[in-house]
Amino acid sequence: MPRTSRKVLVGGIPLGGGSPVVVQTMTNTPTSSAASTLEQVRGLALAGAELVRVAVPDEKSAEALHEIVQGSTVPIVADIQFDAELAMRALRAGVAKLRLNPGNVRRRKQIEAIAAEAASRKVPIRVGVNSGSLPGDLLERFGGPSPECMWMAAERQIGILRDSGFEMIVVSLKASSPRLTIDSNRLAARECDYPLHLGVTESGPPLTGSVRSASALSVLLEEGIGDTIRISLSGDPAIELTAAWAMLSALGIRRRGPVIVSCPTCARARMDVASLAGEVEALLSGRTGLFSVAIMGCEVNGPGEAGEADLALIGSPSGILLYRSGKVIERFDCPAEDGVANAAQRLHLTEQLRSALISEIEELAAREEVRVVREEHDPGSS
Repeated sequence: MPRTSRKVLVGGIPLGGGSPVVVQTMTNTPTSSAASTLEQVRGLALAGAELVRVAVPDEKSAEALHEIVQGSTVPIVADIQFDAELAMRALRAGVAKLRLNPGNVRRRKQIEAIAAEAASRKVPIRVGVNSGSLPGDLLERFGGPSPECMWMAAERQIGILRDSGFEMIVVSLKASSPRLTIDSNRLAARECDYPLHLGVTESGPPLTGSVRSASALSVLLEEGIGDTIRISLSGDPAIELTAAWAMLSALGIRRRGPVIVSCPTCARARMDVASLAGEVEALLSGRTGLFSVAIMGCEVNGPGEAGEADLALIGSPSGILLYRSGKVIERFDCPAEDGVANAAQRLHLTEQLRSALISEIEELAAREEVRVVREEHDPGSS
């Protein structure tokens, strides 16, 4: 049974209560530069961010928040560490949500004051626990980071917020260890009904970080645990969004934009699959239509994948076949000994195919994007 959490609104976006899993990321520009941060926020929104968090490390960053909030197309979350006064300033700047770290924002009176201000503005607070910044007494008590240690850190701050009459709470228990992340969030799911924000913190560079994040988050999401996610990667935050949406799509939870299916290639490949798949991926970047494109190097699995995809490019003994909705619409000759093209022919054929494939993709993308927009405005129109 999926976990049932209470619903919390973040700038009008619901977290929990059966709402769709929300995708978020975090800027890495200097927050003190409102212009550069806003530019990145807008780009991230176009890439699929539904919430964007910004770090507020100092007074100059706090001063820039008002302009960032006013210029953003998505709700802004303020990330607060150490300095409770920065939380108050972020609230006055109009942020849609706060993130407080129980490992370094601990004083009861300060948390009570933040709760009162947040309540007056109907702004939720995320109690964000990280395994790398747990309170020292809890680390000593539990002998290091553990699910119990992390939940106890969260529970302390939750208790202060609740004693203050504040209930607009979101909880996150993040670790650099996928296993600790899984176990900690399973414990939190049993102990509370607040929305849970999932993530493997400090997961690493894009490839390994995506794998480590997905290994934890997919387990939890399949168990019905998790209301909002961030794939935390070193580098461009737009990559986090690509990874997050790819994971949700793979799990059948949510989709945003087209899906590419391409084979891993082997000696049977009759065209340059990797190059062509990369070109198609670049062409589909930023598209929001829900359709699929298959790029398959040979006839082993190609026809089957073509039957499932909206568009497909399949290598065969008689040439390269372009499919639309499971039917061949164009054939490109591929003469070669034993029906296998050499590297030069593969590249040449890719050039021949490009204009036809691009034309098909652009037509399909335009049609699907219109349909998606129509269904967003009228969910019953499909």
